[in-house]
Amino acid sequence: MHVLSVSSLKGGVGKTTVTLGLASAAFARGIRTLVVDLDPQSDVSTGMAVAVSGHLNIADVLASPKEKIVRSAIAPSGWTKGRPGSTLDVLIGSPSAINYDGPHPHERDIWKLEDALETIESDYELVLVDCAPTLNALTRTAWAASDRVAVVTEPGLFSVAAADRALRAIEEIRRGMSSRLQPLGIIVNRTRLASLEHQYRIKELRDMFGPLVLSPQLPERTSLQQAQGAGQPLHAWPGDSAQEMARYFDQLLDRVMRTARIGEYAELS
Repeated sequence: MHVLSVSSLKGGVGKTTVTLGLASAAFARGIRTLVVDLDPQSDVSTGMAVAVSGHLNIADVLASPKEKIVRSAIAPSGWTKGRPGSTLDVLIGSPSAINYDGPHPHERDIWKLEDALETIESDYELVLVDCAPTLNALTRTAWAASDRVAVVTEPGLFSVAAADRALRAIEEIRRGMSSRLQPLGIIVNRTRLASLEHQYRIKELRDMFGPLVLSPQLPERTSLQQAQGAGQPLHAWPGDSAQEMARYFDQLLDRVMRTARIGEYAELS
């Protein structure tokens, strides 16, 4: 089971949209996937059309990461309706998760998501964690449980600085707590290549971080928001724009799969 955190230390850059795009790509490819909604805004749970009634949630798991509680907090995505045999589940988010997002977490609390995921390790090939947009306890908890971190940014001055802070923080966690943790890279979102400012910031990112800046960069498209608002996977949304974006997320998922050695990439390794 490969665990990828999708993170940003600046809000509003489309972190959750990227998580949903990767989940859609994994779903289309038949990869057994769990999405962990660790952001107190809980937008991933909404975007994946989860019926939360009768379930526990991530706050319950962080309070007590026992297998029975973990399984009670997991529900199938509404995307799977009418698609038998597909495994795409969500560890349900909750605004109450904010109670576990203090600035100075105890070390034993940081490992609670890792403990929770260990109880269901045989059920999934890929786990995507939608992180909170801060470097408090929830993000550190996600990174401690992860193999890789994808840092989402957009081509703007403050977002570039936030990406730099995120990479430095990943290295701090890797050295101090989890030696397996590595950055997957930087996903540049909401690009407008006709914008000279965006061209400049993308070049700045490449100059600063080199091959850590992943390709493709994701253009700004309304189809992403439309599919998300309808609670549907991007890959099933009609129109050329949606299919263009689906191909971009397929390419990003390929990068994840090569890193994780999932499926056919495991056979080629």
